[in-house]
Amino acid sequence: MNNPLFSVCYKTKKHWLRNLIIVLGLGLFPPLGQAAEYNFVVQPILPPEQTKEAFQPLTDYLSQQTGHDIKLITAINFLSYWETMKKNTRYDLILDAAHLTDYRAKRMAYKILAKRADAVSYTLVTGEGADILDPEELIGKSIASIGSPSLGMLRVEEMFPNPLRQPVIVEVNNSVDSIKKVIEGKAIGAMVPTPLVGQYPELVTITVTEQVPHTAISASSRVPQDVQNAIRKALLDADKTPEGQAMLEAINFPSFEAATPEQYAGYASLLEGIWGY
Repeated sequence: MNNPLFSVCYKTKKHWLRNLIIVLGLGLFPPLGQAAEYNFVVQPILPPEQTKEAFQPLTDYLSQQTGHDIKLITAINFLSYWETMKKNTRYDLILDAAHLTDYRAKRMAYKILAKRADAVSYTLVTGEGADILDPEELIGKSIASIGSPSLGMLRVEEMFPNPLRQPVIVEVNNSVDSIKKVIEGKAIGAMVPTPLVGQYPELVTITVTEQVPHTAISASSRVPQDVQNAIRKALLDADKTPEGQAMLEAINFPSFEAATPEQYAGYASLLEGIWGY
């Protein structure tokens, strides 16, 4: 059809669609070089306020180094954390334990950027005067722990696989509450991250679990590759600069080191049997 009016309408519609696509694209993806905001969440081992205090220096450092707004958010407990994580809409960056790091890499295409140097374990503790030397002595007695799917609770379930010979679980929101339950005599034992044990001289160690790769920072596909690269570089170079060293001292990390999916492969199997897995 060689109709001038049709040609004009067609071109006008084409230009309108092109402009609409550009506007929508700018709304979804910030232009290259423009600062964007990314949510950063830390596994809820500590109470929310302590998490903010402990890790704000990390997000401040990453914001400064990358030119983007890395915003620290918290979860009140592992159940809400787990449910939000599965929706895969809110958490852009996550500092988390081995089993959930592996889970997201396999199920949600998260990229592992770097890990805290070293490995980590969990410790089953009791209070002074409890006179408990073996985990089996806690069968039928109370153990405080963060709920599933925290690594601490999964280690408790590993330790007591027989459903007829188990402790009574006192579920709490964070590891500090677990320790308080023991100190206050509201639980006989607690399963807590080993690094916390040395901060409480009232605790007595019963046993220590197998070590796993330490917590890692992973990024969702919503974080562009260039931003992922900038975050990775800032983490791996942190121990080489005054700003990075100050951040590491503030969050009590020795350093960050390179991490691969292979290092965390297999730990997601600890989640088998967990509701929603």
